[in-house]
Amino acid sequence: MLLALAWAGSATAATAADSPVATRERLAALRADVAHHDKLYHQEATPELSDYDYDQLKQRLRALETAFPELARETPTVAEIGDDRSGLFQTYRHRERMLSLDKSYAEADLRAFHARLAKLLGRGELAYVVEPKFDGFAVSATYEKGKLVRVVTRGNGTEGDDITANAIMIRRLPRTLRAGSEGDGGSPPSSPIPDLLELRGEIFVSFAEFARINAEREAAGEALFANPRNLATGTIRQRDAGVVERRHLEIVFYGVGAYVPLSAQPPTQHGLTEQLRRWGVPAVENSWMARGVGELWAAVQALDRARAGFPFPTDGAVVKLDEVALQREAGATDHAPRWAMAFKFAPARAETQLRAIVVQVGRTGVLTPVAEFAPVELAGSTITRASLHNRDEILRRDIRVGDFVFIEKAGEIIPAVVGVNRARRPAEARAFVFPTACPVCQTAVAQRAGEVAVRCPNAACPAQLRRRLEHFASRECVAIDGLGPATIDALVERGAVKDVVDIYRLRRADLLALGKDASKSSDRLLAAIETSRRAELWRFVHGLGIPQIGAVTAKEVARRFGGLDALLRTAPGDFGGDATGRALAAFFAEPRNRATVEGLLAAGVRPTAPATATAAFSGRLTGKIFVLTGTLPTLTRAQATEKIEAAGGKVAGSVSRNTHYLLAGADPGAKREQARTLGVPVIDEAAFLALLREE
Repeated sequence: MLLALAWAGSATAATAADSPVATRERLAALRADVAHHDKLYHQEATPELSDYDYDQLKQRLRALETAFPELARETPTVAEIGDDRSGLFQTYRHRERMLSLDKSYAEADLRAFHARLAKLLGRGELAYVVEPKFDGFAVSATYEKGKLVRVVTRGNGTEGDDITANAIMIRRLPRTLRAGSEGDGGSPPSSPIPDLLELRGEIFVSFAEFARINAEREAAGEALFANPRNLATGTIRQRDAGVVERRHLEIVFYGVGAYVPLSAQPPTQHGLTEQLRRWGVPAVENSWMARGVGELWAAVQALDRARAGFPFPTDGAVVKLDEVALQREAGATDHAPRWAMAFKFAPARAETQLRAIVVQVGRTGVLTPVAEFAPVELAGSTITRASLHNRDEILRRDIRVGDFVFIEKAGEIIPAVVGVNRARRPAEARAFVFPTACPVCQTAVAQRAGEVAVRCPNAACPAQLRRRLEHFASRECVAIDGLGPATIDALVERGAVKDVVDIYRLRRADLLALGKDASKSSDRLLAAIETSRRAELWRFVHGLGIPQIGAVTAKEVARRFGGLDALLRTAPGDFGGDATGRALAAFFAEPRNRATVEGLLAAGVRPTAPATATAAFSGRLTGKIFVLTGTLPTLTRAQATEKIEAAGGKVAGSVSRNTHYLLAGADPGAKREQARTLGVPVIDEAAFLALLREE
């Protein structure tokens, strides 16, 4: 379905010299292409095109329809708003239509937008608000007399999916608007809570949470999410609300639909944002005011420079008229308001030659193809590798070894192959043949029903064993210093370790047999293994590599069961019906997994039970929200997080008005400036430890 992208130039390549039949065929093909990618983008959260290419495709369709209106009228147009209704939920009709935004990548379009408004409204120096364009999933939350009653997706603009049961798992989504007529800290007094209020906003995933979830999936050998938006969209559509809760989605509101009584609506966009904050609603924290087109363009450029320090994904700037009265006067088209537009930042993209595709075997047996290409500079770093995710991805994109490929950083983080320059395809480029046998143990690969992943089913595969041992011994799990990849490779090669239990059966002679010339290193490793026998219970739960059980969920499991022996004693039907319970039941139903846990206990492993109310720091930070940034003098981020959670506090990925402290080390980045702007106290490690010691 990439026919339209192969056309050079704009859609107006269909010229008067073309016959009506040829132009009609081009229009039909382009509409079919757009409809295909609309479905992938809005409904399935599995886009095949980058955002930039997707937007350009739709712009080509609009240009062709404009150039040949008589042909465009012959067949139905593709909906500008799209349709995200999935068929998985009940639908609900918006009180007021939820529109999209016109988009552009060019300064000239921004200036033309201002010129049209100035002419329409008879004013030259219009006031604007410039806000980040959050790269997430658009929703509408309805409050009746201050109580949350419903959260609905944009859908087709008229009605959307009712995702309330999932959305209420988002911690920052208020169930009740905060009332009060007095101002807070010198701010203007709060307006009365409306009888009916539709808040328009975005569900998104912070970069920190995106990295955490993908790290867990990579360790488990599962397919990675391509970008934060796909993760947010896929998560909020889960049938199991427990998955939504564990993934820590964020939400922000930046506009309104229905507002009853309308006379109570704040008269400006920036006033609305301030009002939302007073009601306790997560609102846009970073914005710029501008008057006139010169200041407007400068504000957009300032946002572009600042967004590298944002903890959330943004792909552009949203420009809005500030005065609500002028917004109403300007009105809207059938798909977008005339008083607002999205200026999108073109992605950093590079072209390089694909030299090879190698296949890696994860600890769960998943075979992941990885592209290796000639080094290329992209967004300030040198890129040489990128995951191709799975076999189907290679076939779908028709990626061949020797091709010249386009590379972008998905979500500003992960290098991704986003396309092939077929015009430069060398004659010697060859299709990649995905292995039918594991490249390590030669076992025939398998594919589970309903999965795209191809797996090595041999649990004894040396590659899987190495990855399981590395995961178990890592700092994120039982933290055995000295048991790194090289030592693990040597132990596996000699057959000294065939399971994580064998780690606790190692003797000094086993390590010396590896050729270590210094006995002290062996002694240090044995001491680290001995210390790990008493690691926190959640570390062992995480280290077992239970599918769907990452570090955060492992802590919940540890608090609930209290010991490895308790997990063994639990009957399969008693783990619970939620996603965590099902994952535990499936894991312990496997005799091999039960034997591993029994072996750990028999080898003298006695995990430390979860902290109780008698813990040294218990309760001293209860209800406090911390954000971490920079490098601390003595504590790692994981260690600081553990201390905060043990004392009853929480750690968030981004600074907001709800943050109590920013714990900052060396090279703190933009978060420190954000904290100062919002009046959030910034403390160093010494002050943090002092907080823990306070009586």
